[in-house]
Amino acid sequence: MNKKVVIVTGASRGIGAAISKVLANLNYVVVGTFVSSNETAVALKNEIEELGGTYIPVRADVRVSSDCENVVAEALNYGQVYGLVNNAGITNDNLLLRMTEENWRSVIDTNLTGAFLMTKAAAKEMIKNREGSIVNISSVVGLYGNAGQVNYSASKAGLIGFTKSLAKELGQRNVRVNAVAPGFIETDMTSKLSDELKEKAVQSIYLKRFGRAEEVAEVVAFLISEKSSYINGEIIEVSGGIAL
Repeated sequence: MNKKVVIVTGASRGIGAAISKVLANLNYVVVGTFVSSNETAVALKNEIEELGGTYIPVRADVRVSSDCENVVAEALNYGQVYGLVNNAGITNDNLLLRMTEENWRSVIDTNLTGAFLMTKAAAKEMIKNREGSIVNISSVVGLYGNAGQVNYSASKAGLIGFTKSLAKELGQRNVRVNAVAPGFIETDMTSKLSDELKEKAVQSIYLKRFGRAEEVAEVVAFLISEKSSYINGEIIEVSGGIAL
């Protein structure tokens, strides 16, 4: 029960899975949320446990406040709720004049409102313990924008404002809040891009390659850990030096 627990939303694959693995390897108990694929969640649990870590998959929809409360209740069964990584996110791209209200709401509700609800549930425990670290996964499009992604860009920009404001609210309770803004990372999401778009993207990156999910995960793990104990309210870009 003295273990520190970190909740990771959208944890089953991509950046979320990489974050879960790195944190579990650092001896945190990781409670990871998933929505659809139980098989993927169980596979990640088995992989982490084979390496000696602890991973607890919990089915939860971050858009639903009761689900978020249930995740925190489950986490408390394993120790102190010390960390939260708001990683759950979706895209639903289209140009503004072709974008439906549902396209807009689905992305805002998951990416931004979901982070609000999950943070509200977890922060209660961190404030009580006067200790904690929250990391929000934003994006470079939240900093620079991207045509065809007004909904996604708005949600990720919203997370940056959310991070800055919450860092001021919770800092006095010794709870730090930071954000990571990944660029083009090798995930299922970017694998759907055409070869032409991938090449164009690479040309805008000074390191001339897409990043790896593990490279984002290491930064997140640093921000969660006490090694970053004097970092609060920062937005750290992990983009290879993208030129937008």
